[in-house]
Amino acid sequence: MTTADPSQRIERAEIEDTSLLAFYRDMNAPERRTFWACAAGWALDGMDFMIYPLVIGTIIALWKVDAASAGLAGTVTLLASAIGGWLGGYLSDHIGRVRTLQITIIWFSFFSLVCAVVQNFDQLLIARAVLGLGFGGEWAAGAVLMGEAIRPQYRGRAVGSVQSGWAVGWGLAVLSQAILFSVLPPETAWRWMFVIGALPALLVFYIRRSVTEPEIAAEARARRAETGSHPKLWEIFTFPIVKTTVLASLMATGCQGGYYAVTFWVPQFLTKERHLSIVGSTGYLATLIIGSFIGYLVGAWLADRIGRRNLFLIFSIGAMAVVLLYTQLPLTNEILWILGFPLGFFASGYFSGIGAFLTELYPTRLRGSGQGFCYNFGRGIGALFPFLVGALSATTSLANAIAIFAVVAYAVFFIAAFALPETRGRVLYAD
Repeated sequence: MTTADPSQRIERAEIEDTSLLAFYRDMNAPERRTFWACAAGWALDGMDFMIYPLVIGTIIALWKVDAASAGLAGTVTLLASAIGGWLGGYLSDHIGRVRTLQITIIWFSFFSLVCAVVQNFDQLLIARAVLGLGFGGEWAAGAVLMGEAIRPQYRGRAVGSVQSGWAVGWGLAVLSQAILFSVLPPETAWRWMFVIGALPALLVFYIRRSVTEPEIAAEARARRAETGSHPKLWEIFTFPIVKTTVLASLMATGCQGGYYAVTFWVPQFLTKERHLSIVGSTGYLATLIIGSFIGYLVGAWLADRIGRRNLFLIFSIGAMAVVLLYTQLPLTNEILWILGFPLGFFASGYFSGIGAFLTELYPTRLRGSGQGFCYNFGRGIGALFPFLVGALSATTSLANAIAIFAVVAYAVFFIAAFALPETRGRVLYAD
């Protein structure tokens, strides 16, 4: 079994109580405050990202944008988030997890407001790209913060439960869409959607007052300050850490490429190829989101029950199967509505193990940089999938385009996860 660093001490905590909520019952006050801050941050992060896929049809119609160009705006957001995640992770190793989290939340909230007042598609493209820098950095800082604040025997369930906040944010975005597009004309409603995307800025007040830096992170930074041995930006690419960095980056690429290929285009698939109205598609998206939320919780439980790697292998196979059923069979809308649940379940549940897994692969001095780079490298390459799906849909059906890229991505996810070590219960040190 390989590790990110052979000098890293490997000790595993026994996981005696594997029930889903055991971690929360045993939390102290600082841990609970960190949990809720990160869960709220991730929910609002998810809401902010999913707003654009929900208004993409309106933007295409209003500004006469083709599908490939519309997908490009999603792609540049994710590409920028890859850079922001790497830099955000690196920054969190230097100035702290909590401070970096505050900076990144304010950043992407402000640029969501900018998106609300743009006057053409080019301006929107630029605003989404700049927003992506904070979007990526927020995940990197928040995931490391949670991974270090929670004890090893509960880490998978706690970090995974935080991940379920994405489905809550997605649900809030869909609810906002249903309300705003019912009471406002489309040319106004989409702008108010982006105004709502600025709400995460309010979370900073709670974080400043209630959330403290994890002890091992603070201790590691204090040691580096004494010795002057600060981590380099490129250190995660040095031997022997580079092997883990490459495999973890491929794994993150596969899991996110598949997710974005599906979730970015499903709203358009329902309205364009299934001929549902924007409001009429809300029930279908609600089933998908409920499945996603349950998938996150089950994935969080399984991450500690069967291990991170087994979770990834099972869910990647399940996601491939359901995507093919959803897009390739001549199903009635009623059956499609039912299939939304397993689609959301398998396409989201594996994310519950990603944060804890990446946290456990790296030593503390490189954790922010390593975790931030790998996850957001996956975002960056996975970011190509909305654009590629949109481009391919010009020569085949949108359903076929979604299926092709989703299946390829999930296959990469499976192979890379199989090649990485199991890390369940690994104890972290201030090294």
